[in-house]
Amino acid sequence: MRTVIVNGEEKTVNASTLDQLLDLLDHEARWVATAVNGELIRRSDRKGCMLADGDSVEILSPMQGG
Repeated sequence: MRTVIVNGEEKTVNASTLDQLLDLLDHEARWVATAVNGELIRRSDRKGCMLADGDSVEILSPMQGG
């Protein structure tokens, strides 16, 4: 278990990689942009992106409308 900040909200999760975190939070990984500690993480790099306690994760989903 580790504590990370997801979109400004502290969460304690059982995920060691960004890919696992997206699955745990039920995000459709193909349709989101992600950053860890301010660094953009490509979809192809999410499985290898290890999370540590205190990491700040941003998950951005596209929105429709105007």
